[in-house]
Amino acid sequence: MSRRDLLLKELGLTVWRQRPGHAAAAQDDAAQPDAICTPAPVVTPAETVMPAAPAEVPDLPVMPETRHEAPALRDWAELEQQVPACQRCSLNETRTRTALERGNRQAALMIVGEAPGEQEDRLGQPFVGPAGKLLDAMLTATGWDPERDVYIANVLKCRPPGNRNPQQAEMVACVDYLADQLRLVRPKLILCVGRIATQALLDSEQAISRLRGQVHHWHGVPLIVSYHPAYLLRNLPDKARAWQDLCFARKTLAGLMAAG
Repeated sequence: MSRRDLLLKELGLTVWRQRPGHAAAAQDDAAQPDAICTPAPVVTPAETVMPAAPAEVPDLPVMPETRHEAPALRDWAELEQQVPACQRCSLNETRTRTALERGNRQAALMIVGEAPGEQEDRLGQPFVGPAGKLLDAMLTATGWDPERDVYIANVLKCRPPGNRNPQQAEMVACVDYLADQLRLVRPKLILCVGRIATQALLDSEQAISRLRGQVHHWHGVPLIVSYHPAYLLRNLPDKARAWQDLCFARKTLAGLMAAG
């Protein structure tokens, strides 16, 4: 059994493959990453025309509740300096560390989540707790290296006390940091995991179940929606749907890369 098969078994996912004789002889999984992305169908993705990423990713729309004056077009050095010192909302009073980023700043895929949790607050990186370990396992099983092939960020850079949902004022205070990250990374594809990140980028109140399985756009950048790994830890049956979303993202990104 291959390493990816072992990962998928550990995740509780069943993968369908063509039987020998129905196609050419199967090659090694690592040589054919798409071969592992054939789970039992859950939702049929809609046919969507996907434009190439724009030359410049614009800023996030400024929400009407914004009260601070944010400097325009920060570079990485400025983000690294300003985010740890940020005092725009009350979360600075309860955080241990801010969690700005994780992964490759030149990655074609950018994953956007909600907010740091306990381990993220302690270590200063997003998705390093139990939910992050699940995300890493699913990315690895799909054929992505979580540190080399993906850039990961959250809407909030500070942990809400008790891992409660972010408040609107907190999201407003943090939103332009995420805008700068999107602009600097210039991803070919955005993967939003969870309701909070999806609402922040799509300005939609629809449930994840209604938004997944299709390509949306944020200012011209293709965007796919899936469940947050923390949700999957509590709702195991939806792991299969999240796995399908990752396979859909992989195929979508391959098409975007081929198109230039």
